[in-house]
Amino acid sequence: MSPGVSNTQRTGRYIFYTALAAITALLLSGFVLQSNDVSGPAALESYQASIEEGHYLALIGNCASCHTVTGGKPYAGGVEFQTPFGTLYSTNITMDREAGIGNWSFADFYRAMKLGVRPDGAHLYPAFPYPAFAKLTDTDIASLYLYMQTIAPQSQRIPPNDLQFPYNFRPLLHGWNQLFHDTGTYQADDTQSDSWNRGAYLTEGLGHCGACHTPRNILGAEVQDMALTGGVYRDRVKTGRFREWSGVNLTPHATGLAKWSDADIAEYLQSGQSRHAVVHGPMNEVVMNSTRHLTDADASAMAGYLKGIPANSQPLEDEPSSASLEVGEVVYTVHCGSCHLPTGLGDEVLGVALAGSAIVQAPNPSSLLNVILYGPHLPPPPFVVNRTKMKMFGKRLSDQDIADVATYVRSNFGNDAGAVTAEQVNAQR
Repeated sequence: MSPGVSNTQRTGRYIFYTALAAITALLLSGFVLQSNDVSGPAALESYQASIEEGHYLALIGNCASCHTVTGGKPYAGGVEFQTPFGTLYSTNITMDREAGIGNWSFADFYRAMKLGVRPDGAHLYPAFPYPAFAKLTDTDIASLYLYMQTIAPQSQRIPPNDLQFPYNFRPLLHGWNQLFHDTGTYQADDTQSDSWNRGAYLTEGLGHCGACHTPRNILGAEVQDMALTGGVYRDRVKTGRFREWSGVNLTPHATGLAKWSDADIAEYLQSGQSRHAVVHGPMNEVVMNSTRHLTDADASAMAGYLKGIPANSQPLEDEPSSASLEVGEVVYTVHCGSCHLPTGLGDEVLGVALAGSAIVQAPNPSSLLNVILYGPHLPPPPFVVNRTKMKMFGKRLSDQDIADVATYVRSNFGNDAGAVTAEQVNAQR
């Protein structure tokens, strides 16, 4: 038995390998799994596409964050992604003919966006969110292609992916796409307004919000009946090490955005701040490189969509013990109450509100623990927060103390989330 691996993880791995073995058996037995193919695009010049629109779409799709290493050349790739299946590196999407996509035709680009397939027929890993990008209109894909052709070529080579077998066997993605990939363009809901549909199109498609805010099954696909209720992924914490982060519930549930108005959501997307939260951690790049460029109409549309979808949440697990709550209250009173107030309501110039906080109530507590351990990782200047700077409590408090205070805030002030263990805290250190 592997140390540090839970029974749930072992069961998940067993099912995962079983499913992969089944798909492999189908392939080897001669049963050909056909791709969810789509007809090719029309001629590029037939679309009312433009470089300017493509630039805007690339910004709000956050292409640069995933394809540009810190301090590197724009879109030259090499960004590291740690997944449950191994490490992936983003590709070079500059116009370099050897290292990038300079030789790609519009049809090649279209198939990558719609099907997740390279010009040579090899499948792209869905860490590139083609399941979301497939929802884009052909005209928007054409505009993106036109803009990408303006990106200066860079010859930067990308490190090879480091995936465990059988995850490194790309043909298995043939079966994955059959199971989980819908190639269809977004279809407007006639019962909703144009603005709501625009918000859905941006949130589900180009913005690919579900990539971080939707839980995934053991095969790495988004669980659609839990869409936008919170996900888990790995990214860097303030120290530069990779740790888990939890995407919050974006539905209008009490554990999500119930207390946020449309204006609150739009303000956060465009500025990184609202009366409920301040951007930090992995969301820094999302806001600073992407959503702050949203037009007022598009920010309002996304906000209206998020407030207009059904409220939903993941099942509550691990009820807190009375002993943990008692210790957590003491830790909170000594270390947290002066800024977040005894009521958890926070203050405009002190700490943010913890009552009704989506971060506090996330199904997985990792983002909350990262904030407690390392302090909030805020964007660099000129971003300014006119609040008291939160300290790093990782060296001041033990794993158990942090677990108890996290459990306390997740179970008080009207919050309703599960208990936190010392083991979970230690895993985030």
